[in-house]
Amino acid sequence: MRRALRIAGIVAGILLVCAGAAAAFAYFGSEHKRNRVIAVAPSTIAIPDDPAALERGKYLFETRGCTDCHGRDGAGHTFIEDSGGLVVRGPNITMGQGSPVLGYRAVDWVKAIRHGVTPNGRPLIVMPSEDYNRMTDADLGAMVAYIRGLPAREGDGRRVELPLPVQLAYALGVVRDAAEKIDHSLPPAQPPAPDDVLGKGAYAANMCLGCHGEGFRGGPIAGAPPDWPPAADLRPGGPMHSYASAEDFAGMLRTGRRPDGSDIKVMPFDSLKELSDDEIAALFAFLQSLPPAD
Repeated sequence: MRRALRIAGIVAGILLVCAGAAAAFAYFGSEHKRNRVIAVAPSTIAIPDDPAALERGKYLFETRGCTDCHGRDGAGHTFIEDSGGLVVRGPNITMGQGSPVLGYRAVDWVKAIRHGVTPNGRPLIVMPSEDYNRMTDADLGAMVAYIRGLPAREGDGRRVELPLPVQLAYALGVVRDAAEKIDHSLPPAQPPAPDDVLGKGAYAANMCLGCHGEGFRGGPIAGAPPDWPPAADLRPGGPMHSYASAEDFAGMLRTGRRPDGSDIKVMPFDSLKELSDDEIAALFAFLQSLPPAD
């Protein structure tokens, strides 16, 4: 009996040491990764001030997920607060007191939005820059112009609290920040031709990459709260078969409900409901043109 207890104590001690080592690796590994410096060579963009560009910037701000993370007023918004300890708050991005973007130059906006890094090159952990990396210079400049013109609000920087399992997954590379996913050497994207419907749809679909992944195959969203469902496979033959037309697809984007009336739990509907009919039609056409689901 004593021998069994002694062995059990040894095993418990070993497990405790292993758990401590894993916790230490998770913390220090994730901190090291969060503080790495990523070398990028951002392009130079012009920040316009004409009414048409500002209107375009407003449309992009309201349809590309910005409001879901930063709030409609840009003053910041907590969009994940999980019982397991995962908390993510998008920062205040107005020109108000306490905003982390107050001193941003044009090149700093490019680094943050297109490359997912701070002005000093450190990764923005939850910024979905893979969705914005292929935004054209004109659109990026228009969106920045609109953001800079938002009424100033007081607010502070982002808040990212990662529970130990997510820290470990991040340290091991299972969960990746946007800066790891982006090919930073790509030149800025060019706008699709006015009559290129599929090109316009592909351009809009860039905003889906962060959750639905390359190829739009869907699957579990790394680092998301455990109660989040996997992202849907957007290719023909997957759940998209429920949408017989662009009108059906638009109805889902604007209501958060499938054609059968069931609710979709996780989607940035605050932004998606603002998409224009033309852009929804182009996005639907592009998704229908993808290779069929496996």
